[in-house]
Amino acid sequence: MPAVKDYYQVLGVTERASTDDIKKAYRRLAKKYHPDANPSDTSAAERFKEISEAHAVLWGGRPGRPGGTSFRVEDLDFGGATGSPFGGFGGLGDLFSSIFGRGKRSPGGVEPIEMTVELPFRVAALGGKVPITVNVSEACPSCGGSGAAPGAKINACSECNGRGTVSFGQGTFAVNRPCPACRGQGRVATQPCPKCDGQGDVTVPKRILVSVASGTDTGHKVRLKGQGQRDPSGGPAGDLLVTFAVTPDRFFRRDGHNLYCTVPLNLAQATLGTKIKVRTVDGKHVVLRIPPGTQPGRKFRLRGQGIERNGRRGDQFVEIDVRVPEELTPEQEKLLKEFAEVSNLKY
Repeated sequence: MPAVKDYYQVLGVTERASTDDIKKAYRRLAKKYHPDANPSDTSAAERFKEISEAHAVLWGGRPGRPGGTSFRVEDLDFGGATGSPFGGFGGLGDLFSSIFGRGKRSPGGVEPIEMTVELPFRVAALGGKVPITVNVSEACPSCGGSGAAPGAKINACSECNGRGTVSFGQGTFAVNRPCPACRGQGRVATQPCPKCDGQGDVTVPKRILVSVASGTDTGHKVRLKGQGQRDPSGGPAGDLLVTFAVTPDRFFRRDGHNLYCTVPLNLAQATLGTKIKVRTVDGKHVVLRIPPGTQPGRKFRLRGQGIERNGRRGDQFVEIDVRVPEELTPEQEKLLKEFAEVSNLKY
């Protein structure tokens, strides 16, 4: 008589484990032993089958759970499954999406490439174009994407019998996934292409000019359709998802649509008043009149000189920083003392 499996021991939980404990243990082990994470380790595939079976038995047999229901997931949709017996915690698709980071595929089914690009402050404010370089896969020029060496024969894959998919799991739980031996193609070459090592594609740098809208800020994203990885099955290429990170500026600070800057004045300018030229984000200068007696920290508004985005433009605020000289010439010190005496200032 075959030995009875201790499914609690398989998942590393006690017999008193709650459904949440079972779920957490399964998620942790499934992520560790899933064939996608261990393509060349056959023992990991067997361990994954055992873990899946234990989860299906223990979790499915709990009160309110679909115990004893047999099902197969022929084409797992990582965007979220509906009508699944595991709908009690968001659907099987949601579970695998959270485990393996899926669910953000391009319309053609190819995972998008995601990257962060640093953006100069002025380009982000005014808009423009920035060049980026991204590594993408292209069909190997030596074998044309077949993965076969010149003169080699291409036979049906013995691992999946030419189907292109293999099934993992048993009993109440089974998952079909692309065959790791043939990469889902259903066929393999008798001799792999030496240039791509039988993979059928090579990684090459691709230079792209990305358009930046005016008013772009850190965290803004842009999706470039068809600029990502190629689809080995011949479908549309994936997308490139770019997230911008705006570099700080030495002069300007940004808050929404408004810009802030600090301009230094000497004591005489602040006391007597003056006119100064202030730089704006578009590189021009405007004349700002500083009235007599201007105090440190006072702000002046330059209307319409801020960030423009979606038809709205903010203002630029200029803060005054009065600089007190650290050293004085004898003549300057004499004049300042006379000024203090006349003004009844104590020093």
